[in-house]
Amino acid sequence: MAEAAVASPLKVWRERDGALLRLRLNRPKANICDAQMIGALQAAFDAEARAKSNVRGVLLDAEGAHFSFGASVEEHLADRCAAMLASLHALILTMAAFPAPILVAVRGQCLGGGLEIALAGGPIFAAPTAQFGQPEIRLGVFAPAASCLLPWRMSAVAAEDLLTSGRSAGAAEALGLGLVQAIADDPEAAALAWFDEHLAGRSAAALACALAAARAPRLRELRERLAEVERLYLDTLMKTHDANEGLAAFLGKRAPVWQHR
Repeated sequence: MAEAAVASPLKVWRERDGALLRLRLNRPKANICDAQMIGALQAAFDAEARAKSNVRGVLLDAEGAHFSFGASVEEHLADRCAAMLASLHALILTMAAFPAPILVAVRGQCLGGGLEIALAGGPIFAAPTAQFGQPEIRLGVFAPAASCLLPWRMSAVAAEDLLTSGRSAGAAEALGLGLVQAIADDPEAAALAWFDEHLAGRSAAALACALAAARAPRLRELRERLAEVERLYLDTLMKTHDANEGLAAFLGKRAPVWQHR
């Protein structure tokens, strides 16, 4: 018997006479950002760049009650994490350099690698019950991309709080920190309304130039910083006992035993 077709992890379509690219994470409930999801997102952005269309914006959202529980813990293991980080960081750089604003609509949990992908976009529109967090520290590791991206949205102190505590911030707190642009009962509708008011009537060429001008210093910094934190993660962190213990404990559904080395 033939195997059943595997559903795509990403829904892709166009709206507003082609002016708006829609991308929807499509593996509820967790919408895990594993290699397949990262690859699908990368392919969608690459295809749009090759098309050289008149797109004036992107709306990234998710199927189900939660935006994303984060990256695959299995892909964080020592023998797989180099490939995972390389693909995730390539996607983040692609999104950060994309020539049209990327709007993000978040419901439920937006954690770990899912939040890092959201941070690579532009304004985030959140449901009142949305939760944002980088829980990697609880597993004995850290969030490389978020270490670079969170300080662009909030103060360094607030960014370090989320990165070192592993706690989640609710929508209201995230709004106050500058992480979220707006809170709405229907964040997708709010993002669409923002697109219609602020982007739909603009020139795609002018938007691309405006974004390139505004982002140039940060993009240079982001390329350098991602390379630095990736080396720190692979060459230092993953050689510690605690990083490997934390990941093994999570997968084994037990409490980690830290040796602080």
